[in-house]
Amino acid sequence: MTDTHNSTQEKENSSTNITRRIKSFVLRQGRLSKAQQNAIDTQWPKFGLTLKDELLDLTELFGRDAPTILEIGFGMGKSLAEMAEANPQQNYIGIEVHRPGIGALLKLVEEKGLTNIRVYNDDAIEVLEKCIPKNALAGVYLFFPDPWHKKRHNKRRIVQPHFVETIATHLKPGGQFHMATDWEDYAIHMMEVMNNAPNYNNISGEGQYTPRPEYRPLTKFEARGHKLGHGVWDLIFERV
Repeated sequence: MTDTHNSTQEKENSSTNITRRIKSFVLRQGRLSKAQQNAIDTQWPKFGLTLKDELLDLTELFGRDAPTILEIGFGMGKSLAEMAEANPQQNYIGIEVHRPGIGALLKLVEEKGLTNIRVYNDDAIEVLEKCIPKNALAGVYLFFPDPWHKKRHNKRRIVQPHFVETIATHLKPGGQFHMATDWEDYAIHMMEVMNNAPNYNNISGEGQYTPRPEYRPLTKFEARGHKLGHGVWDLIFERV
């Protein structure tokens, strides 16, 4: 009786912890276009991944042994599709909670004939915990996450000490965690968190931001911002 009670209590505590975790996103019920829905219907069986309590075998998943990049929050998928097209020698896993983005990416996957992308429509934290092997990724990309710019909402920013430590455990030694933001306050926050995180080295030197590397596509929004004098900050830290 005691063992059963303890097991039940542990499950309740675990459930409570999951419920209480502060999420970095608000799930918006955006409307799917017919093209996006059609892409999900036809392409998800080939490229979609389901959240399970088991680790991925990346070699089996992609049918080859190649460097694998994980992008968290790929939005409408344009940059991810461009990177996968430009770097066919690499594997890409994208995570996005919003279904219109899933549909938009899968539409691009079909149009471009890409085979080196797999997609999750789930919470990135849960995917990392349940599905991504340790010491497995060549890189993790986090481009323009929600800045939660109001001070009272800063705690919802995804870049926090526990999160970046978790990322480090999934990177191979020498693997890179690449972040980008167009909010200077968030860039400063990211730098502070990363400077205090163990197991990382700033590839540009302590406290330095990195010029946008060629592999990160320049978005229309970003290009427009540059013309208006708005800044964009890239941070690239290597697991050591």
